[in-house]
Amino acid sequence: MTHSMRTDTHTPHFGSGGDWRDTAVRYALLPLRVFLGVTFIYAGLDKITDSAFMKDAGAGSIGDMMRAVRDSSAIPALVDLSLKSPVGFGYAIAFGELAVGIGTLLGLLARLAALGGALISLSLWLTVSWASDPYYYGNDLAYLMAWIPLVLAGAPLLSVDAALRSRRRQRTAGYR
Repeated sequence: MTHSMRTDTHTPHFGSGGDWRDTAVRYALLPLRVFLGVTFIYAGLDKITDSAFMKDAGAGSIGDMMRAVRDSSAIPALVDLSLKSPVGFGYAIAFGELAVGIGTLLGLLARLAALGGALISLSLWLTVSWASDPYYYGNDLAYLMAWIPLVLAGAPLLSVDAALRSRRRQRTAGYR
């Protein structure tokens, strides 16, 4: 008599058996995805709607902020690049945050969205919050680390990506 061991411990669908720990494992990244998605959407909208932020100079402007952090950043050349067109850079960051937030929240191209979020967080850490002392006072490093699990895992549940994957599987199963 042959015995086999089941190795697929993570079932892909809600309510497919298992105990509460299996369910918790499957849904573990969902709160992180919701938090980062909502936060990045909010950050992007906050920048776009702040008339003071989207200016070359003046109190609260992107231009003044970048000039203030230029000498204390890890990569001053990156700040210099942003200072060639501070308003354009501000809009690029804001729309990038919006795209990342929407993609993450919906789970649409989730790994790509998470990579975008990680790159935005990395660039902000190396420029704006680099001088935070001690380093853990700057939140951009924590955001960078929070994006990494989503870059690795994507959005396997409750996402557009999962729905598209399931649809593809059904279509290919029909061809057999």
